[in-house]
Amino acid sequence: MKSEKVNFTSIDEYIATFPAEVRNILEDLRAAIHAAAPGAQEKISYQMPAFALHGNLVYFAAWKNHVGLYGASSALREFGDELAVYAGPKGNYQFPLDQPLPLELIGRVVRFRVAENLKKAGPKA
Repeated sequence: MKSEKVNFTSIDEYIATFPAEVRNILEDLRAAIHAAAPGAQEKISYQMPAFALHGNLVYFAAWKNHVGLYGASSALREFGDELAVYAGPKGNYQFPLDQPLPLELIGRVVRFRVAENLKKAGPKA
């Protein structure tokens, strides 16, 4: 049996594929990322919503039981125990769908990633 691969072209298109309650969570996450990185550009990368500002900042994706945040593994050193409870395999973070998103913490993680990218970009930023 051949499965059809979906090629998303926008975050709106990605979010639209989920039930209403998950769409609301994804929109809240998206808004928190925008608030923490107002100049970041939305894109799709690896078929996931992603944000870039002087390089990739973070990616996110919805799964059966959680929303995953990717690309911010370095934040664990900075936010330790606060993030450790959400740490998943391979440096990602998993936020259960049946619990409120820690939006303030996510905002701090994204701001941390912005600072990392700006430091790497140096004077050209």
